[in-house]
Amino acid sequence: MYTDDFIEYLRKEKRMANNSCDAYRRDVSEFVSFEAARGITDVTQSSSTEMVAWLHQLKEKGRSASTVNRKVASVRAFYRYLMEKGFVSSDPTSGIRSPKIERKEIEYLTIQEIDRLLESPDDSVRGVRDRAILEVLYATGIRVSELIDMDLDSINLRMGFVTCDGEGSRARIIPLGRPARAALENYISDARVQLVRDRTDEQALFVNQYGRRITRQGLWKILKDYGEKAQLEHSLTPHTLRNSFAVHMLQNGADLKSLQELMGHDDITATQVYLSATKSRLKDVYDRAHPRA
Repeated sequence: MYTDDFIEYLRKEKRMANNSCDAYRRDVSEFVSFEAARGITDVTQSSSTEMVAWLHQLKEKGRSASTVNRKVASVRAFYRYLMEKGFVSSDPTSGIRSPKIERKEIEYLTIQEIDRLLESPDDSVRGVRDRAILEVLYATGIRVSELIDMDLDSINLRMGFVTCDGEGSRARIIPLGRPARAALENYISDARVQLVRDRTDEQALFVNQYGRRITRQGLWKILKDYGEKAQLEHSLTPHTLRNSFAVHMLQNGADLKSLQELMGHDDITATQVYLSATKSRLKDVYDRAHPRA
């Protein structure tokens, strides 16, 4: 009962996206199941001792620090909700420390790799669609879920921008560069028509070979295949293109506040992580160019 009410609260009051709500549900349900296995069927009776035991189990299962942190954050939000609604008088997660995460280097593509990638699709129906997908992802830096959810009326080719609902239904407008606009025009006027065939009521911008909205799994496979075709050093993911968008924007003079708005970050600290990549590049430039480096 509590879990369903919590998810409904996130969806309606916090206006969280469905993907985020699903992630919260999975994490909280996992904790609830853990408690039930230990004989605690009412989560309002849980204690910090139970939380510690759960963390130990996650560690024994080999879960990464980032995964554990996400699960702890989900359960912490759950208990804050229970406190706010008066179901519990204390928060069992309050004294729990999340595992320390070693900061990984941001994976992003060089300009040369981006050029190779965008030249990879051929002129077939699927190739025209895939070029439009790649151009839009790199031109806008949007999330994979945001691309999949886009409808035909999400784009304005005449003015050159896309409207993205983003997480929590916070709409933002993102400009499109000329190559992305040209790729979209080519896709919509020809390739998309052939893909949807007689399904003229389909509103999804990007569709699969059956004329239906492209899936997350389908998109990941498309990117993986083109990453291999372009002979990229690392496996290509939607987030790699999002990272590349952010790093290249900063390298070419964009300010953090504008980038934060374009990427749909609630907190500017999420945007600041990309500064590390630009700083390492500047150091390389300095080492190569300065006579006393």
